[in-house]
Amino acid sequence: MFPRSIRYLLAVAEHHSFTRAAESLFVSQPTLSQQIKQLEESLDVQLLDRSGRSVRLTDAGEVYLHHARRALGELDAGKRAIHELQDLSRGSLRLGMTPITEYLVTPLLDSFNTHFPHISVSTLEMPQDDIESGVAEDDIDVGIAFTNTLSTDARSVEIDSHILFIETLNLAVGKAHPCANHQGPLNEHALEQQSLVMLNSDFALRRHFDLYCLEHGITPNITIEADSLSVIIEIVRLGRLATILPHTIACAQHGLHPVLLLPELPRHTITLICRKGAYLTPACQAFAKLAAEWCAVRCHFDDSAQIRPCPLADACERDDCR
Repeated sequence: MFPRSIRYLLAVAEHHSFTRAAESLFVSQPTLSQQIKQLEESLDVQLLDRSGRSVRLTDAGEVYLHHARRALGELDAGKRAIHELQDLSRGSLRLGMTPITEYLVTPLLDSFNTHFPHISVSTLEMPQDDIESGVAEDDIDVGIAFTNTLSTDARSVEIDSHILFIETLNLAVGKAHPCANHQGPLNEHALEQQSLVMLNSDFALRRHFDLYCLEHGITPNITIEADSLSVIIEIVRLGRLATILPHTIACAQHGLHPVLLLPELPRHTITLICRKGAYLTPACQAFAKLAAEWCAVRCHFDDSAQIRPCPLADACERDDCR
């Protein structure tokens, strides 16, 4: 009621007449008069002096209208801001990633920025458990996690998880490492002979590798632990130590060489996670839509994998995202 009443009051103040104000607004004079009367009653003050030949603002009306104009300006600005968010000419996205997914989806971030240059993206590197809690507590909008394909369901009932693509894991060595030119896969005994640099146990990749070793009776020789994938890659590039990396990263990094293992390491999924049932900003919807399309081009999914369509992507109706 109040925005309409304020606009009616503004018209009367401009035209100094209920009749001319009503005509300019294409409403009946009784309707306009009733709205302004209700506004005065709600404020418990007289805003208009109706005693003369023309209608004028009272002192209280002048003070109120000064603030009301500013309020209407803010309401109009809010309406424009909403439209800008919907057409993605402004907005923000908070994205949580593990060190592994940070390397894997950098091209996706570049593509998103190309399509939506006015969306501000804030990326946070964190362990997977922190990503899940961050999404659940609304500290981040979406997360991209690195999970074992045997357990694709999110841990929390507050989290939805949607597979983007599947990634294989290999031993990764530098070009000067003795195994760089090894023909065929390494067995369990050969893996035990390797000096490894690994992410610490806060990260999913390390926990999955530890489980793999436990299941196959392997005692790994981990000589260095780190919480930075960049540090690990640089150490491996020097040639003395090896690590476990997704095949894509091992192939893409200059100076690294992937080596197959037998038994094979479990395949892993790159998943998009979001808070179940939460409001999704237009920027979040557009990111999910673009991620699904980018991954469809990038990868051929394993037929045995349970790939589920991402409802986030379906929510975005922009032509840019199709």
